[in-house]
Amino acid sequence: MAEEVDKESQTEEPTEKRLADAIERGVVPTSREVALLASLASMLVVMAFFFREAAGRLAGALIHFIDDPAGWRLDRGSDAIALGNLMLLDALMFLAPIFALFIVAGIVASAAQNAPRFVIDRIMPDLSRLSIRGGFSRIYGLRGLTEFLKSVVKFAAVVGIVAIVLNGQRIMLVNSMFYDVGGLPERILDLAIRLISASVAATLVVAAADIVWARFHWLRGQRMSRQEIKEEIKQTEGDRLLKARFRSIRLDRSRKRMLKAVPRATMVVANPTHYAVALRYVRSEGGAPIVVAKGLDLIALKIREIAEEHNIPVIEDKPLARSLYDAVKVDAQIPPEFYRAVAELIHFIQQKKSHWPILREGRAQ
Repeated sequence: MAEEVDKESQTEEPTEKRLADAIERGVVPTSREVALLASLASMLVVMAFFFREAAGRLAGALIHFIDDPAGWRLDRGSDAIALGNLMLLDALMFLAPIFALFIVAGIVASAAQNAPRFVIDRIMPDLSRLSIRGGFSRIYGLRGLTEFLKSVVKFAAVVGIVAIVLNGQRIMLVNSMFYDVGGLPERILDLAIRLISASVAATLVVAAADIVWARFHWLRGQRMSRQEIKEEIKQTEGDRLLKARFRSIRLDRSRKRMLKAVPRATMVVANPTHYAVALRYVRSEGGAPIVVAKGLDLIALKIREIAEEHNIPVIEDKPLARSLYDAVKVDAQIPPEFYRAVAELIHFIQQKKSHWPILREGRAQ
């Protein structure tokens, strides 16, 4: 009764996560009719493009044995083995391409419906499958009834197609009694090709309908109750909060490392309260000035505070501070377009070393 209640409570459409989890478990919508369609199509290809030539080669290979069976020596066991190997090789050369085509068609039919996926749980023994009650529910349940109806439809379609094709060829079948016997295999092959072609067309319609039904049945089976949706939302939000917490910790650690690098700076370019960019330039180290720290608002004020504690010049240049903040990453050299502006600040600092702590409007002086 609990299972029935659960099924009745599953009235909500499945979420993307529920569908993704089902696919990961190997629970995917599949249609058996697609595999049947692939088999019939492969048989049609074999008969239309391969059978005539392959059968001719096989007959040519065995004609010596058929015409002169007494000409083969069978005095010893090795003679019989050699003859058997020869016949087996000819049979394999005839059957191998056919089997290969059927195998490829089956793989393509399966891969076309769902991406190949190796799921161990699907091949593990399941003792619940031995349940008599479960077996009856599968056979006489909705799924079993659907499969039975599909089988009836397929059988009726095949019988109807065979009847229609044979009725259209009845004159040819009757006149075959008066034709040369050598042409009879060709006529039988042509008739078989027509029958299979009609069967492929009918199976194509059935397979298309079955794919739609399999998808509908799969989505219906993945429906969720409102409680399951609530639990999934809680898990998702929990994951988001956890990720946000980790991200905050990483940013905090990165921020602390950056602030520790501020004392190495040779100057700080700042907007009065919103932006601050700490630059380091030592001629002996070579290269362009490097951004050792940057920040907004409270971080910018902290950079300025550390700079003042270590007597590092703080120059207020609003456009340059904002441009450097947007364009340059921490621990990266400034781009060439900033060379002139920064060089003027460095020159200005060197001239004003006696007024070291805070310099205002450096380039305007």
